[in-house]
Amino acid sequence: MTGSSHKRARLAAALRPAAFGADPAGERMERIRRSPNFSGGVFVNPVGARTTPSGSMLKFLPTYFRKEDRVRRAPAAPVPVHPTTVADLAVPPASGLRLTWMGHSTVLAEIDGRRVLFDPVWGERCSPFSFAGPKRVHPVPVPLRALGPVDVVVISHDHYDHLDMPTIRALVRTETHFVVPLGVGAHLERWGVPERRMTELDWHESTEVAGLRLTATPARHFCGRALRNTQHTLWASWVVAGPEHRVYHSGDTGYFPGFADIGEAYGPFDATMIQIGAYSEFWPDIHMLPEEGVRAHADLQGGEPGRGIMLPIHWGTFNLAPHPWDEPAEGTVTAARAAGTRVPVPRPGAPFEPAAGLPLDPWWRSIAARPATGAVAAAAVTPQAPGRGAPTPGGGPGDQPEGPGAALPVPQA
Repeated sequence: MTGSSHKRARLAAALRPAAFGADPAGERMERIRRSPNFSGGVFVNPVGARTTPSGSMLKFLPTYFRKEDRVRRAPAAPVPVHPTTVADLAVPPASGLRLTWMGHSTVLAEIDGRRVLFDPVWGERCSPFSFAGPKRVHPVPVPLRALGPVDVVVISHDHYDHLDMPTIRALVRTETHFVVPLGVGAHLERWGVPERRMTELDWHESTEVAGLRLTATPARHFCGRALRNTQHTLWASWVVAGPEHRVYHSGDTGYFPGFADIGEAYGPFDATMIQIGAYSEFWPDIHMLPEEGVRAHADLQGGEPGRGIMLPIHWGTFNLAPHPWDEPAEGTVTAARAAGTRVPVPRPGAPFEPAAGLPLDPWWRSIAARPATGAVAAAAVTPQAPGRGAPTPGGGPGDQPEGPGAALPVPQA
């Protein structure tokens, strides 16, 4: 590279917004090129997947902007966040396993005396900008500074609704360790995470932190947070195993046969945390419908849907898709009942121990927007179109077209 090329590269890096993170380079990029999951200059899915909207945008846009549909994409009243999360977390779990869903895909998992924080997003918006992009429909149940010590932070991929720069920068001031998919460390380094406090893993690679074994496992999704999406950071689901308990976090993923392989290699699981929201028929390959999430849980449990519990994640916090706000919860409960799967749907911030019983109160129904007929909100049956998919990588930087919390959910190419 010539001197002028170096200058242009340094200038481009200086002008790049910090929230965009950084592209992998040097030894990190060399390791990426050696990955068996990197082909043709990009990371590839275990099963082919379209990562841009399918079908005509002329068909998609009316479903997004129709007034009666817009109303139902947000709760009609404040979400009842659990009020005593801090006090509840101060008491150790008697069973050795406790889960606290903080909203969207953020889960605090207490496993055999250790604390794992999955996909922590404490920011007000999942966006590179503080003034635009999808906004929370409910507050975080507990301030990050009040959460207490965390042994390890696990990131599934680099989209804005899973990897939040302000949250990572706040966690840098703690002593937590970060475990991330291959390539994501470039973002963390730019935000101040020292190399000694992060571990990057390819699929089926493992590491041990604080007595827990963490393994990156395949997922069917994509990556990217800058304007130019290089597909040079990997996406993953995660297995975390302690001396007595083990859990699975799906990250974002479309359904694929590999769930059974993950279950055979690393299961069964005391709990799975499965993505069941932000789907659309316009992006069918990279997020799951609720019934697909229930099927994935059964696959992970060796074909036994009643084994362990399935915690639905990736719904209820950010408006990222055309479906009604409450539909993922209703669809999951319906599918789980038919399959014989145990599914808790706790209020955000409500800790629970699977061994001690499951939260069963359908709290979302009382605040869901009603259809024009006045009937109880959607999904007494399995959700239908527009129904499968993925959000934008953080929802996109545009102004919200339908008021607070909204953004046009078109995945980044």
